[in-house]
Amino acid sequence: MTDSLCELVQAGVSIWLDDLSRDRLTSGSLAEMVKNDCVTGVTTNPSIFAAAIADGRSYQDQLREVRSLPIAEVIQHLCAQDVQNACDVFAATFKNTDGDDGWVSIEVAPTLAHDAQATVAQAQQLKDLVGKENAFVKIPATHEGVEAIEEAIARGISVNATLIFSVARYEEVTLAYLRGLARAAKDGRDISRIRSVASVFISRVDTEVDRRLAELGHPELQGEAAVANARLVYEKAREVFSSQSYEELASQGAHVQRVLWASTGTKNPHYSDTRYVTELVAPHTINTMPEKTLRAFADHGHVGTLFGDKEQAEAVFGTLASAGIDLADVFSVLESEGVQKFIDAWHALETNLKTAISTLDK
Repeated sequence: MTDSLCELVQAGVSIWLDDLSRDRLTSGSLAEMVKNDCVTGVTTNPSIFAAAIADGRSYQDQLREVRSLPIAEVIQHLCAQDVQNACDVFAATFKNTDGDDGWVSIEVAPTLAHDAQATVAQAQQLKDLVGKENAFVKIPATHEGVEAIEEAIARGISVNATLIFSVARYEEVTLAYLRGLARAAKDGRDISRIRSVASVFISRVDTEVDRRLAELGHPELQGEAAVANARLVYEKAREVFSSQSYEELASQGAHVQRVLWASTGTKNPHYSDTRYVTELVAPHTINTMPEKTLRAFADHGHVGTLFGDKEQAEAVFGTLASAGIDLADVFSVLESEGVQKFIDAWHALETNLKTAISTLDK
C-alpha cells in the first residue's frame, strides 16, 4: 500500500473498488488489490456488469447451464455467482472489521426503480440467491425506492441505498433505515446483523451544475456544487446518527448507516483526477473508486478533508441559487437520468446475452 492510500485509511476512509467482473476474480486481480491496495469492498451496478459480460467469453460455461431460463434470471445468476465469489474474497475483511467492511453489492433490476413492492420481492430473491452474509442488495433511492429500502431493512436485508443526489433524499433514506430497524427489532430480528450504506453520487452533480452555469454565463462558480453538497450530506449524517431515535436502536445493537461517496472519478479534465477523494475525507466514510482513480490517488493523491464550515457550504448553494441554478431541479434530473442510464445498460445487457446464448453452439 502506498503512503497516500495508507494515509487515507488512517484518516478513517474505507477504500472500495467500483468494479467487478469474472475476469477480475479469476485472474486474482481483486485479491491482489485487497492485499496491496487496502481495498475492503466492491460496488457495482448494471452498467459495470453490462461491460463485464459484454464479450461473454468468461461466462460461456455458466451461460450453457442457465440459457433455458428467462433472460432476467440469466442475468441474476451470472451476477450472483460473481458476487458470491467476491464475497469469499472479502470474507476475512468482513470478519476482521466486525462487518464494517468486506461488502459486495448486487443491484435489483433498474426497471423496478419505481415499483416498491417488486423491488422488495427481488431484493429478497437476490439475498437468497447469493446467500452470503456480506452481500448488500443495492436499491435505487427513488421515491418508491425509499419505501422499498425501509421494507427490505425490516425484513433483515442489508441494503446499499444508491443513486442519492440531494441532502433531502439522503435524509429520507436514513429515516427509512431507522424505521426499518425499529420494525425489525419489534419483529424479534437481531438488528446487529443488519447493515446499510447510503451511496451519494458526487461528480455528476458538478457535471450538471457546471453545464448550467456555463449556459448562464457564470463559469467562475463551476466546480463548487458537488463538494458543498457532500459536506451538507455529512453534516446531516452526523445529526441523524446522534439523535435519540438512533441511540435507542443502537442500544439494541444497531449500526450507523455509513455514507459512501460514489461516482468519484473526475469527469472534467480540468479538475484534478483525485479531487473527489482528496476533498471527501471524513471518519467512518467509504469512497468507492474506479481503478483508474484509485491508481491516480496511490500515485499522487494527498489526504485533504471534508470537514469545513457548514455555513460556507450553504453559502455556496445560496450563490448558485442567486446565479439561477435550481438545485432541486438539478437533483431531480440527475436521479431520472441515473435510473435511465442503468435501464439502458440493462436492456443492452439483455440484448448482448441473447446474442451470446444464440451462438453458444456455433
